[in-house]
Amino acid sequence: MKVLALASYPIEAAATRYRLEQFLEPLKQRGITLTISTFLESKNFERLYRREAMTRTAIGLAGSALRRPLDVLRARNADVILVQREAMIFGPPLIEWFGARVFKRPMVLDLDDATYVSYTSPTYGRLGKALKWFRKTDDLIRWATLVTCGNRAIAEYVSARGARARIIPTVVDTDVFRPSARAAHEPVVLGWIGTHSTFPYLQSIFGVLNKLAKTYRFRLRVVGAGQDDVSIDGVEIENLQWRMEREVEDFQSIDIGLYPIDASLYSGKWASGKSGFKAIQYMAVGIPYVATPMGASADLGEVGVTHFFASSDDEWYAALENLISNSELRNRMGAAGRRHVTEHYNLPAQADKLAAALREAAEGS
Repeated sequence: MKVLALASYPIEAAATRYRLEQFLEPLKQRGITLTISTFLESKNFERLYRREAMTRTAIGLAGSALRRPLDVLRARNADVILVQREAMIFGPPLIEWFGARVFKRPMVLDLDDATYVSYTSPTYGRLGKALKWFRKTDDLIRWATLVTCGNRAIAEYVSARGARARIIPTVVDTDVFRPSARAAHEPVVLGWIGTHSTFPYLQSIFGVLNKLAKTYRFRLRVVGAGQDDVSIDGVEIENLQWRMEREVEDFQSIDIGLYPIDASLYSGKWASGKSGFKAIQYMAVGIPYVATPMGASADLGEVGVTHFFASSDDEWYAALENLISNSELRNRMGAAGRRHVTEHYNLPAQADKLAAALREAAEGS
């Protein structure tokens, strides 16, 4: 079976890397050939959210838009079209409409975020909001033969609109994301790895980290904040740019993972659609973490066994204090998290689900 996957972003984006790229070989083993076509090229993606590069970004986006219609012709030879979020990052869903409605190809829509929730871009403001065309997601859900969803909240949204939903969480290859043999760090390393858009979530617990630093010594490793300067009074901070080739190493370098989600940002609806992927990554490399019980993170792992939940500053302080001061607890929870991921969120099992969804779409069209 031939599947053409249309993705907004290149492999540097986690959604493309972990919901498409890593399934190339597993799907091939299951008799499915997956071809991936991305809207943005890597160089354009790198400068997409840099204000000083807006002119070059606009030129790059125009070029991508001119090339994208070629995929409409390629779709005619595919058994199924798999759209990861959207075929283009702006404008109406014309590419998907031609593929699904004109050429009658069965379409599987893949949603790992609540892309149906409107928000204002911190980089492009109202202009970005107007161009984004948020209402396209509801059209895509309606046209899709089937929708694969990163978590239960997204699946419920899809089902409420009369579409078939299948939950496939975002996972990692646990042969790649694995614990590292390393000596205990001194001081303990608290870590957060994310993007410029999720960095405000980390900022929401800066007060807690400041308070902790008055009693405990630790280092904060921040990766991917998109900020030249990250500072908290009294806290030793290592601020790094995200690099794909260093991703696994960055996770392995952490002793305690941080996963705060501030529902007041981007609206609570956006936060509730988060797929909890960071929790999967923390557990895969065998480290405990503290998370806000929001979105899919509320359903992942075992509270008190693999991680702690925290919804207030006091709860964040207590959970982090417990982990910072108890290396035996960190080791025990990290090992439990590793077992949990390998048993419940392994790549072969999710490849089986994706292959079944693609075949269901092809046969049910």
